[in-house]
Amino acid sequence: MIGEEQQPSGAPDTGGAKNRSRASHDQTPPSALLEFMTKGWAAPSASPPPPITGVDRYRARRKELSQSFPGMLIVVPAGIEKVRANDTTYLFRPSTDYLYLVGEGEPDEVLVMEPLEGGGHRDRVFTEPAADFTKSDFFTDRVKGVFWVGPGRGLSATESHLGIDAQALAELAQVVPAHDRGVVLRGVDPKVDQLASDLAGPDDQLAAQLSEMRLIKDQLEVELLEEACELTRQGFEDVVRALPRARTERDVEVAFFARARAAGNDTGYSTIAAAGSHATILHWSHNSGDVRPGELLLLDAGVETNRYYTADVTRTMPINGRFSEVQRRVYQLVYEAQLAAFAEVKSGNEFLAPNRAAMKVLAKGLETMGLLPVSAEESLQKKSQLHQRYTLHGVSHMLGLDVHDCAQAREESYRLGTLRPGMVLTVEPGLYFQPHDLTVPEELRGIGVRIEDDVLVTEDGYRLLSTGLPSAPDELEHWMAEIWAGTNS
Repeated sequence: MIGEEQQPSGAPDTGGAKNRSRASHDQTPPSALLEFMTKGWAAPSASPPPPITGVDRYRARRKELSQSFPGMLIVVPAGIEKVRANDTTYLFRPSTDYLYLVGEGEPDEVLVMEPLEGGGHRDRVFTEPAADFTKSDFFTDRVKGVFWVGPGRGLSATESHLGIDAQALAELAQVVPAHDRGVVLRGVDPKVDQLASDLAGPDDQLAAQLSEMRLIKDQLEVELLEEACELTRQGFEDVVRALPRARTERDVEVAFFARARAAGNDTGYSTIAAAGSHATILHWSHNSGDVRPGELLLLDAGVETNRYYTADVTRTMPINGRFSEVQRRVYQLVYEAQLAAFAEVKSGNEFLAPNRAAMKVLAKGLETMGLLPVSAEESLQKKSQLHQRYTLHGVSHMLGLDVHDCAQAREESYRLGTLRPGMVLTVEPGLYFQPHDLTVPEELRGIGVRIEDDVLVTEDGYRLLSTGLPSAPDELEHWMAEIWAGTNS
């Protein structure tokens, strides 16, 4: 980071302790420097970005949304940079619904769909204009200044790149308050919430409508998810190559992250690199434990592409490349449960059908192992569910721009709904025997196994998207051995 002695600038404070354009260690530039810096600049030479793929799809989505809210203003912000510590921020990711309707986004951008008298809406993105080098902001503003963060798209490039009209962000304050009826995706940008404080409309219906539109993936989305799954496959192979040298879970995380950041935008969620008994903690992401031969590694990770779609894959691997007898027994049961769940991924089936199929297999296996105090049949009854002590979670969730996608959809359209062609979901049964659970034999304690893949519902069943990653125990061991042989050759 730039320290006080190295950086020449700092914007005069425009009031308020939360003015992020200026840091506490910034100097106030003298007027002579301001005058000197705002003269003698040629127009920056930069080629406009090419149009993004799928412009017609984004336009069609906005048209579909328009039909759901006739005569109402629709406001969907891209979101703001979130502070990580003091004046440093996290890597910016636009809000999911903005991405779904526009394709890409920069901090503070806002999609506004303004109702037209004859019906329909006029779509605009409010964004920052190109830098004006006759004003000092380009070098004094550490949040927006191009000398600090690089150039934004500007208005004309936004229009050509995204295929949508663009207007200066400063003009948003005149447009939104001019309407009294509308819907806003709230909680994303505080400034937009404030501008739209008097706007009356069913905001919760907007959030639900967007989630339910996203339940069905179009061909562009399927292609982007296939890309995410392929990059994730490569990341898992990177981890296996690094495994013989890995000493801690953090080494595993770093091996996967290198692929995610080099080939995509980021990981789609915090990587779970759970070795040994940490695998019994569902969302273990501290990744601070040791990696020891003879134990299992549960790796739950996904690459988020540069278009922000993410995979979500889990493999549980023997760290030394070979399952022990007891590890294999647990793994085989989870593997059979996943196969049973796959068989229920069919258009027209209930969303919960794969979960029921997997739980039937797991409960029967737990009964055979002598772990249930009742029969599997009794445990599976709604009033019992004793097997959940060891299964803990459901088998599926929707996947897309969010790892847990479509979260605002109505229950009857999602969890209690039916599977339809175009839906993309995970299939991820697991068994978890806690290290201090006295109801299981000591040899099982501390073993956690999850197998997770991503599938597309088709007209006649499903298509596996997370291909190239073996899950059958023998094939998994062979895959690891082949990678190691190739690394050493």
